[in-house]
Amino acid sequence: MKMKNLFAALAGVAMATGLIAGTAQAADGRKFKIYLSLSYSGNAWQSEAANIVKALAKTPPYDQTVELKEVITGTDPQAQISAYESMIDDGAAGIISFPISSNALNRTIKRGCDEGVLFFMYDATVTEKCAYNVSYLSSGFGENSAQALVNALGGKGKIFLSRGVPGNSVDQRHTDGAMSVFKKYPGIQVVSEYYSYWDDRTTQQETAKALTAHPDVNGIWAQAGEYGAIQALLDRGGDLVAMTGENSNGFRLALADPAMQKKGLKGVSAGSPPAQSGYAFKLMMEILTKKRTMKPMNIEYPLPWVPADKVKVCQGDKFENGCNVFSEKRVPSSFVTEVLNPDLLPELNIDSALNGTPVAGATIQPLPADVKQAANEPGINCNNCQPAADQYKLTKVEATVKP
Repeated sequence: MKMKNLFAALAGVAMATGLIAGTAQAADGRKFKIYLSLSYSGNAWQSEAANIVKALAKTPPYDQTVELKEVITGTDPQAQISAYESMIDDGAAGIISFPISSNALNRTIKRGCDEGVLFFMYDATVTEKCAYNVSYLSSGFGENSAQALVNALGGKGKIFLSRGVPGNSVDQRHTDGAMSVFKKYPGIQVVSEYYSYWDDRTTQQETAKALTAHPDVNGIWAQAGEYGAIQALLDRGGDLVAMTGENSNGFRLALADPAMQKKGLKGVSAGSPPAQSGYAFKLMMEILTKKRTMKPMNIEYPLPWVPADKVKVCQGDKFENGCNVFSEKRVPSSFVTEVLNPDLLPELNIDSALNGTPVAGATIQPLPADVKQAANEPGINCNNCQPAADQYKLTKVEATVKP
């Protein structure tokens, strides 16, 4: 027991020394060395999430205090582990990352924490207790969007599940939440389930295959890439169906389009905000610059929720006056609208998300003092923990159809 206590004390000293050393980077004229570590990449969501971190790092005063390096490792956990090791050895003050696995990276993360490196995960999560997880996973996309689809279908119909990346904690939590609802309704039949990798083109291809086998589908529950499902439906001709999806600009515009509604499209836009990466980065920097004291924790980002009748087109380059989507002439259909947040990321605009460029004249604004702690999600953001008794409770929509 005494030896355990000694190791714990030494680890604490190492962490404290690392944090002091990291803070000293800026104090003695050297910049904070921050790594942006992506695993899966290649879609609009990932590009935007990375771009806003880059834009923030170029915004005063971070432009003078941050040295940002980006590393993309792909979907192999071992590749990301090796990248983390190199970042730690290179003297990183912080690593902000979209992790490919909730458990496989833990040992390396723990080593980095013990050496004073801050680990901030965004959207996807890890179960290592020393890491900060900034995610909307516990805010209930899966269960809320599934119930919205059930409501739209009157509790009966054949549906597709368009999923994300196999083995990723985000995809698993979404699907578990959705199935907790669908299983309550015997009239709901999941006739096709496929991985679309959160990408419009892949979603379009996989949905087209599913439509060949099941042309009589009544609804689609989709994760990111949902606009590709609409394209597949349009390509086959005939009616559209009830759909729930995430936050692509094309999907939101389609939901509010009378012509699309006449064809049968109805649903809600919810899903994962790329803004989580910017929020995580700003929290990390506030800790490094001693403007905030916060122990490692799971942090909940709120779930966006935009039904068709709440879609409002922005006139400028930011979310202002309650707007939540942009003209098709301003951004591509794949643009993920929830990359902006007027409360957490007022420094950014569309060009920040598209190109990683700072807004002229903008400066970093402090975050709200309050940070909402996320609920336990066993195997996703914690190990050896108990989920809340109402883990899959509905928070954005009520059931209008009895099981």
